Amino acid sequence: MPADAATITATAPAERRVGPCPSRRHQVRHRVVLAALIAVAVAVAVTIGMLTWDNPYTLFGERWWLISNMRLSAIVVIALVTFCQSLATVTFQTVTNNRIITPSIMGFESLFVLVQTAIVYFFGATGLLVVDEFGRFLLQAGLMVLFAVLLYSWLLSGRLGNLHVMLLVGIVIGSGLGALSTFMQRMLDPNEFDILRARLFGNVGNANTDFLWFVAPVCALAGVTIWLLARRLNVVALGSDISTNLGLNHKRQLMLLLTLIAVLMAMSTSLVGPMTFLGFLVATLAYSVTDTYDHRRILPVAWLLGYVILGGAYFLLKHVLTMVDTVTIIVELVGGLVFLAVILRKGRL
Repeated sequence: MPADAATITATAPAERRVGPCPSRRHQVRHRVVLAALIAVAVAVAVTIGMLTWDNPYTLFGERWWLISNMRLSAIVVIALVTFCQSLATVTFQTVTNNRIITPSIMGFESLFVLVQTAIVYFFGATGLLVVDEFGRFLLQAGLMVLFAVLLYSWLLSGRLGNLHVMLLVGIVIGSGLGALSTFMQRMLDPNEFDILRARLFGNVGNANTDFLWFVAPVCALAGVTIWLLARRLNVVALGSDISTNLGLNHKRQLMLLLTLIAVLMAMSTSLVGPMTFLGFLVATLAYSVTDTYDHRRILPVAWLLGYVILGGAYFLLKHVLTMVDTVTIIVELVGGLVFLAVILRKGRL
């Protein structure tokens, strides 16, 4: 071999890789991060569900089992809520091509607040007890999904269909629903208002575990569908023109994904109440940790991060800061600070 050829061979650059992981180091880092998150998530689940942690009653007694079942139910609720919030937010930000906004911008939480306020306004505080809980749950979730589907169908299927117009209309409608809720709340008796406000905070303890038989399959079906569409999400992220040139029906995929997002957000909000910044927080952290375009890698990391954050906040408020019991106090505070940091760094929405 000539000397020049040997020199070229010795100084040749490392083999380039094409795919979600541009290098072997990147792939190893992703596996390490995923394994670490799984380990921490298991630790959080064990910590929350420790059957003897701060359980003063006789081991295996009736009251001991009652507390243990409540803790196990809390683990399931946290897993479902973070599953819905993380998948819905990552998918929504991909569809809208904006990593700042969240599905809450479409008025889901405003509609939830309006339904709760209307029940107290027309039936009084006892209305929350008189009205069948599962019926109220189905009403809230059904109205959210119906509202979203009608909005998408109206603003995306027309000749002048535009995603940005849909977002603006969603903001306006959400603001209108919020104003109507505020008006009715001002007309309430102070005692009724206090009862209502307690229900409007996102709280794992407020979740009715009797509905898990319905919520879990619906969330699993919507989440698995999004997972199966992960490759199409990668194409949708390229924009309408490029995805259409690649043979993808962009508008149809948009409608399908937005409907799945509406189902996930309806289940989460109806189960535990509004959590504005949880989805944004876990999605932002997932993008930073994974550093890839592949949604098959982003979605699991986002879910695990959400579970660790919400589970850790729940344990902290339940067993350390025992004076408070609303997880949104920590999650919304941290999420809001991260949101401001991202805005200040980008300098735009």
